[in-house]
Amino acid sequence: MSEPWSSGGLPPAAAERLASAERSGTWTSALSTGEFAAIRSVGFEPVGQVMGSAVFRIGRAGRYWGYHDCQYAGARYLYRTSRQDAPVALSGGGAPSRALVEVFDRARRTALDRMTAECRALGGDGVVSAALTMAPFVGSAGSLEFKVIGTAVRARGGRHARQPFTSHLDGQGFAKLLGAGWVPVGLLVGMSVGVRHDDYRTTSQAYSWRNVEMRGWSDLVHGVRSDARQQLGAQAARCGGDGVVMAAGDLRVWSEKCFRSNRSDQEDHIAEATMVGTSIARFQVRTPPPRTLSVLPLGDRGAKLRRRLATAAASPYVDNAQYRRLVEEIHEFDG
Repeated sequence: MSEPWSSGGLPPAAAERLASAERSGTWTSALSTGEFAAIRSVGFEPVGQVMGSAVFRIGRAGRYWGYHDCQYAGARYLYRTSRQDAPVALSGGGAPSRALVEVFDRARRTALDRMTAECRALGGDGVVSAALTMAPFVGSAGSLEFKVIGTAVRARGGRHARQPFTSHLDGQGFAKLLGAGWVPVGLLVGMSVGVRHDDYRTTSQAYSWRNVEMRGWSDLVHGVRSDARQQLGAQAARCGGDGVVMAAGDLRVWSEKCFRSNRSDQEDHIAEATMVGTSIARFQVRTPPPRTLSVLPLGDRGAKLRRRLATAAASPYVDNAQYRRLVEEIHEFDG
C-alpha cells in the first residue's frame, strides 16, 4: 500500500481491489458449487469475496505483574494459609486480564468492521462463510494479525438490508436458516481469561497417589468457559439477536510463574476460552393463510346399513348379491 491511510473507510489497497472487480464485471468467492446453488435457491446472489484485517501490538499494561495476576493474597505465604483456597480471577469479573480481552475484542471488531465496509461497497446485504483467524505477525514477536474473510451476498429484488449481516454459516447453512424463518445478524466472539494460583491443596493433589479430582483446576476451566459464554450472550443481546448458533469453541491452558509469590517454585495456571457463533433473529415474510379443516359427519353406521337392507328387502327388484353383501356388512359391524 503506497498511499497514506488514516484508518478511516476502506484501505487504499482494498478500494483498488474492489474497483478492479467492478470494472471487470466479475465476482469472486470461496463458495463451493453446492453453497452457490443453496444461496441462489433462497433468493440471494454472491457479489464478491470480502476481507478485513488488523495488526495489533499485544503488550503488557496495568500493574507491574501484567495481565496474568492470580489475585491470591496467600501466594506469598503459601504454607501459612493452606486452608484457604485460591480464587479464580476472571476477566469478566474485573481481573487484570480484562484489559487483555478488551484488546482482542477491539482487534476482532476492527477486522469485522473493515470486512463489512467492503461488503457495503459492493452493494451486499451480508457476508456468509466468514472465517476469523489470528496469527503472529512476521517480524514482531508481540504483534498479532486478526483477519476475517467471507463472501458478500445480495438479495434479489428491491428491498435490501440497512446494515449488512455477518455470519460463519456456509451456503447450505444460510439457506436452511432462512427456510426455517430465521436470519443471521452478526458474527460474535466471546472470550475470557482466567487465572488461578496453584495453592497448597492443588499442589498436594498433584502429587497424590490416589485418583482425585483436581478441584481447583476444575473450577478454573468451568469458570472461564461460563464467562466466555456470558460474554457471547451479552454481545448477542446488544446486537438485537434472539439467539446464537455456535461455530466453534476453544480452550487453552498453560502455567506461568506466579507474579505475587516470592518463591521461584510457585506457579499459576491460566485458561483462555474462546467461543465463536452467529447471532440470529426471527423474521416473518407474510402471514400464512388459514388452514382449512375437513369435517366429516359421524353417525351410527349400523343403523344406516339396516335402513339400506330394509329398503332393498321391500323392493320387488332387489339384487340378491347386493342383499347378501349388506347382510355380511351388518354381521361384520356387529361382530
